[in-house]
Amino acid sequence: MHRICIVPEVDVIGGMASFRRKFEAGLAARKIAISHQVSEPCDAILVIAGTKNLLPLWKAHRRGMRIVQRLDGINWIHRRRNTGLRHFLRAEYGNLVLSFIRSSMADHIVYQSEFSRRWWEDWYGKAHAGFSVVHNGVDLTEYRPADKPRASGRRCRLLVVEGSLDGGYDMGLDNAIKLAETLAGKYGFPMELMVVGKITEGHKAQVEAHAHVPIIWAGVMPQNDIPDVMRSADLLFSADLHPACPNTVIEALACGLPVAAFDTGAVKELMSDEAGKVVPYGGDPWKIEPPDILGLAESAAEVLRNRALFSKGARAQAEKHLGLDAMVDGYLKALLEG
Repeated sequence: MHRICIVPEVDVIGGMASFRRKFEAGLAARKIAISHQVSEPCDAILVIAGTKNLLPLWKAHRRGMRIVQRLDGINWIHRRRNTGLRHFLRAEYGNLVLSFIRSSMADHIVYQSEFSRRWWEDWYGKAHAGFSVVHNGVDLTEYRPADKPRASGRRCRLLVVEGSLDGGYDMGLDNAIKLAETLAGKYGFPMELMVVGKITEGHKAQVEAHAHVPIIWAGVMPQNDIPDVMRSADLLFSADLHPACPNTVIEALACGLPVAAFDTGAVKELMSDEAGKVVPYGGDPWKIEPPDILGLAESAAEVLRNRALFSKGARAQAEKHLGLDAMVDGYLKALLEG
């Protein structure tokens, strides 16, 4: 029986923990054993981004153990916005650890998207290790469209799902509110905004003082509740800037939820023209300039007017390209066929 070691055993909010759970479920379905200790016998080690325990990983590397590193994006917001000294130092240290593993220990690198690969190579140069690009995937039986359409005569729900909307990422929430307000004011849709993710009470109060659409604060949710939330909405707004491979987009598509987004990061790689709308940002997203909300709203209005058609296209895109089996296949090829 094959055994894969996966480190770190991350279990927090966000994409790393979500990936680990999905990947381990895929391995279990194939009768592949899982370990979280690099000192234990295994066929290969998968490093999910980086780890604080560099010494044991280095010893495994010296023993000749095959190490595959899964790379997301690079910490960058702290270089453009004042997120506090502690956040700045943590982000820079994280980049240092990731780049060290990439350059000195990894035998193979799995980038989550072509965008992620280009980003790392632009900022840190090409790595000596081999590489592949494997998009994230999702269980298409768990993430599936609703059995019946939502009742008519209710508000159109714009959904935002992020791990955190604080710490410099508040502009995503601001853009979501402006989008909902434009869809309501200019296009006449009875809008409401649902926000899933970590946000402070003070930030909520500031937002509600100026917002002109109803906001549902769902907070941090268990992963098992996300499919039902996706099925309750009419449109997902992908709020992050330069996401390497946003799980929320993949999960939404699988649930038949169309997506509206600016063309930053890897969003366009995951989408088809029938699954939603990806529009030019308008300004320079690397400088966090104001985006073209009016252009996004125009495209989002088209999706809402043809919601059933785009919902069908979203699910078709997920079935064709974003299933869990395809993701697991890609990682096993990197881990076991090296």
